[in-house]
Amino acid sequence: MNIFELNRTFWDFAFSNPEKIKPNHCAIYYFALEHCNRLGWKEKFGFPTSMVLEATGIKSYSVYKKTFDDLVSFGFFIVIEYSKNQYSSNIIALKENNKALDKALDKALIKHKTKQRESIDSIDKPLNKEQENNLTILHPLQIYINDNFIFVTKMKVQMTYENCEELIRQYPKSNIVDTLQAMENWKDLQKNTTVYLTALKWLKRDYNKGKTISNGQPSKMESMVNSAKEALNMLYDEN
Repeated sequence: MNIFELNRTFWDFAFSNPEKIKPNHCAIYYFALEHCNRLGWKEKFGFPTSMVLEATGIKSYSVYKKTFDDLVSFGFFIVIEYSKNQYSSNIIALKENNKALDKALDKALIKHKTKQRESIDSIDKPLNKEQENNLTILHPLQIYINDNFIFVTKMKVQMTYENCEELIRQYPKSNIVDTLQAMENWKDLQKNTTVYLTALKWLKRDYNKGKTISNGQPSKMESMVNSAKEALNMLYDEN
């Protein structure tokens, strides 16, 4: 018995008859394959109902019974002996279903591979000048805004790549993120139209008052404050 052929014919049938195959059919059939495999691929074997219910997670005996009978009618199981009740075993044999002779799945996969190959080939083709001009390269900051600040992205004029570079050149990334978060939380944000100009205005307002700028050097105001603190410390130390 060839498990690969059993697997192949099942999926051929499923692809050709999508209205017939449900998840429970898959669960029961593949548990039957697993059980038969563990028994050394016996030609006929017991298929205990309670064990199948537990393994597949099917809670209703009536659902199991209908699904089992479907698999028999589809030609996947041969019933040697039916169980007397839900606590006894059906004796079954596996059968390679020959109802899916049109191999619809094979045809679909070949068609898919052809399309995929064409798609990959198109990636390898060099771009012409017009295509190059139409390419849009997003700055990491633009991507970050799109992923995290929904109200900011609704503003009329979004930041360009150059805008992002300019902000990062002037301010620490942490300050930019804090500003964007504040903009996101501002209820009147949509009264402004331009992300870059709004962010720049807020950054100048909040982070040019004695705070560290992007080059890691203290601002002029911060230097003056630090010098005053050092002078006071020296006076205290001398006393």
